Amino acid sequence: MRILIANDIAAGAGGVESYLAALVPALQAAGHTVALLHDLPVDAAAPVHIARDHVPCIGVRSEGLDAALQRIRRFAPDVCFSHNMGALDVDNALVGEWPVVKMLHGHFGTCVSARRAVAFPQVRACAREFGAACLLHYLPRRCGAANPRVMIDEYRWARRQAALFSRYDSMIVASAYMREACLRAGVAGERVTAIPLFAPLDVPPATRDGEAREIDVLMLGRLTALKGPDVLLRAIAEHTPSARVVIAGDGPERTRLERFADTHRLHVRFPGWVSGADRDALLRDARVVAVPSVWPEPFGLVGLEAGAFGTPAVAFDSGGIGEWLRDGVNGRLVHPSAGAEGFGRAIAAVLSDRDAWTRLSAGARATGGEFSVARHVRALVSVFNRAAACRHAGSEDPAHV
Repeated sequence: MRILIANDIAAGAGGVESYLAALVPALQAAGHTVALLHDLPVDAAAPVHIARDHVPCIGVRSEGLDAALQRIRRFAPDVCFSHNMGALDVDNALVGEWPVVKMLHGHFGTCVSARRAVAFPQVRACAREFGAACLLHYLPRRCGAANPRVMIDEYRWARRQAALFSRYDSMIVASAYMREACLRAGVAGERVTAIPLFAPLDVPPATRDGEAREIDVLMLGRLTALKGPDVLLRAIAEHTPSARVVIAGDGPERTRLERFADTHRLHVRFPGWVSGADRDALLRDARVVAVPSVWPEPFGLVGLEAGAFGTPAVAFDSGGIGEWLRDGVNGRLVHPSAGAEGFGRAIAAVLSDRDAWTRLSAGARATGGEFSVARHVRALVSVFNRAAACRHAGSEDPAHV
């Protein structure tokens, strides 16, 4: 099968880029031919590049949409697999010519800001259904930027994205939680499939037990309020102030977090973005990976990645996280209402009990084994085949023409 993967960027630091960088060679290994369509220019300094050798790359901004479409026609994809795509004209053009399977990695088209969370009076998940009434809450509840123009632009974009849902040949999400969100947005049940993400490939066995690992608590991700790094540091300061902590990533909260760590004399390192072998080394050397997100994570891939190294997770039970993190099996789930206090207690309990850590570490590795890339690719290709077959059958139907 010839598969065109479409994403805003060809290189970045987020979970989508990490997922696609692992997926492309897996698809190739399964015998499929892959090309990459991206909108924005390639950032050569980005830690994760999606396209590897022998993958044609087509840039919309660098070549122009018409020229990019001509190159896609020459590639002749059987299916287009679209991911984050802010330039909706690109998706609109793709659905006009080829079968398109859309994967929603976030709350795009179902929330004005795509966060499905409010920031006032505190950051928490939002259960409101997407619609014009959201505009009454956006600024008072600090759903996004404190700018009416940005609010209107985001609302219009979300409406355009939602309008495309019925034009995609199929849709994929990573969790049952996200599938329910699509159903509430009006997507027909038979058109949206939940396919869990997968653990890393070719992970060697861990050689260190819990006591020998050099990092007590690790967090990987963008340093924003929604990801909860401030919650993690408050939890550490209250319950395990002597813990060795690494917060790897960057973002607008970093300076404030560094100041908090200094003020409370916490043992925290901020190495910035890490990738490849450096990232693997952190996951292997950590006793616990923290996922303190206070927004409803669509899946929470980092915890599953850590599990492949025998590293248990502590996370808030929000969004799709509970679909891979089983409390007492491969980590600890904390109810969001427990806040930093509950999160800190859970971390302290895992770090202080060697037998419990050993049990959770084994459970983390076993759980990671359940989410294989081969299983993921088989499920994807099944959806691709159905989408291509339905589009082909429709094109031969005179009523369709």
